[in-house]
Amino acid sequence: MKIKPQTIQIFLPDGSPTSIREAEITNRLVKAILFPRNKIQEVSKREMVHFTGVYFLFGINEDSSKSMVYIGEGEDCFKRIQSHNRNKDFWSHCVIITTKTDEYTKTDGKYLEHYCLEKAKEIGRYSTDNDTGSKKPSIPESREYDLLDNFETAKILLATLGYPIFEEKRKAQTNKELFYCKGKDATAIGELTDDGFLVHKGGKCTINEAKAIGPWVSKLRTQLLADAILKEENGVYVFQQDYIFNSPSAAAVTILARAANGWTAWKAKNGKTLDTLKRK
Repeated sequence: MKIKPQTIQIFLPDGSPTSIREAEITNRLVKAILFPRNKIQEVSKREMVHFTGVYFLFGINEDSSKSMVYIGEGEDCFKRIQSHNRNKDFWSHCVIITTKTDEYTKTDGKYLEHYCLEKAKEIGRYSTDNDTGSKKPSIPESREYDLLDNFETAKILLATLGYPIFEEKRKAQTNKELFYCKGKDATAIGELTDDGFLVHKGGKCTINEAKAIGPWVSKLRTQLLADAILKEENGVYVFQQDYIFNSPSAAAVTILARAANGWTAWKAKNGKTLDTLKRK
């Protein structure tokens, strides 16, 4: 779907911007509600949480370099979430996607669950906590296109609420927006994005770490190896997928295995640094 300006309305039922939030594009059917886990009793009074739809449980996996999500569906989403409140520890926030007038059927919910789970795995921003996949239900072709259109709205609402689970990682439109980091046996391509600094799949990292490298870098590299984001190949570590770092420097030190200022280590094809092109 082509990117275009959007007006999104966010309602705060209890007045707090960190508590329950309802979000909608005013001329669209789909609506989202986000709530922190500690507000589960309060949110139960909101009518829409009992509608049929698809829901997302977001949290941190202490043993992974990625945040985690569980994607589910329910005829009464809140009943399913109550069960997860008893049985799942990792999640801290939940987002329910439904319609303003409770128009989804059970089959609609199952289709959205299946499609969302497949897209989340494809994009790879979050680790999924679903033990098994979701079977795609049989629905009329016309209804499938309606639901895919609904998905595009849900994608925008989720990102607006702070969970860009379906946003493509790569944003650069031309080679002019790409930057390069090179060392003795390391080379990688990256780009500055809204989320941080993204290193492209195939980037190569030096294996042997400098003695003065910070312990946080060693820990991060170890975790990336454990998550199979980095893999040893022919004497270097190679990125097996695109990966977003919090900063250009975090990306640079991971690649070069030594102290580095990412704003000067990353350079465009013409040799100008990221610092020169983006901060001066």
